[in-house]
Amino acid sequence: MLLNVPLEKIPIQEILIDKKVKLFMKREDLIHPQISGNKYWKLFFNINNYLSGNPEKPYIITFGGAFSNHISAVSAVGNLAGIPTLGIIRGEELKDKWRDNPTLLFAKRNGMNLQFVTREEYRHKEKLTEFLQKEFPEALIVPEGGTNEAAVEGVKMMLNDDTKDFDYLCTAVGTGGTVAGILKFSEENQKVIGFKAVDDDSLENKIVELTSKKNFDLIDSDFGGYGKIKDENVRFINDFKEKYGIPLEPVYTGKMMQKIFELINEDYFPENSKILCFHTGGLQGIEGANLLLEKQNRNLII
Repeated sequence: MLLNVPLEKIPIQEILIDKKVKLFMKREDLIHPQISGNKYWKLFFNINNYLSGNPEKPYIITFGGAFSNHISAVSAVGNLAGIPTLGIIRGEELKDKWRDNPTLLFAKRNGMNLQFVTREEYRHKEKLTEFLQKEFPEALIVPEGGTNEAAVEGVKMMLNDDTKDFDYLCTAVGTGGTVAGILKFSEENQKVIGFKAVDDDSLENKIVELTSKKNFDLIDSDFGGYGKIKDENVRFINDFKEKYGIPLEPVYTGKMMQKIFELINEDYFPENSKILCFHTGGLQGIEGANLLLEKQNRNLII
């Protein structure tokens, strides 16, 4: 087994707010310095099940964008295990610029081969997957964001006896695997809320396909679009870190927490509710975000 269950419990930290609800955060970002947050659990069974079959020439292939947490995590897994990895990267224009991108540079240093494809080719990942599986029949091909049934089973590890006492379970949503796993293994009396970082109308159907339970809501929290960072997002993230000592990245958890604070102020949650938010890691993305912000002469994420 390459990825192990951590020996120490992931801490649940209270976010002290002067409101009629109680807010907590489960610090999944602390699992591993390079395979962070939900990526660890989404890869847990994908990788371990694959290696248990003792492939003669193991090879891991996956997909992602320029600042993908998933690409970063898979490259780290490959480096840790000594397994070659291939990342199919959205955006042919990055072919000669990857050295200027901290995520892609990190992946390359971990030994990941990078193949850049056009956005049109990337939209047809199913065809790319079929082609790659024929070319590399022994390879493990992990979908974008790591979302599949094995990922959903891995997310089960984010829940334990300590999470059963909460009324609401909240997570950011990209490809839907994390919220599906939390939903599938949540208690019947718990409400699951997914905070959408991307405007994708197919997410609800995808989540229902991965789990038969329907005690969930999806709330838009992209603040202008996936990967778009507004000055208000930067202010919130910096204020949050200063007040609570918890770093947030600007694409997923940062936007989720900003939206949750808005909802609390609007009395969305009933009085005396206990709310648990999952920190899904991805802090590696801060460096790339700051490069973009610096080019625009804007305030940086601390």
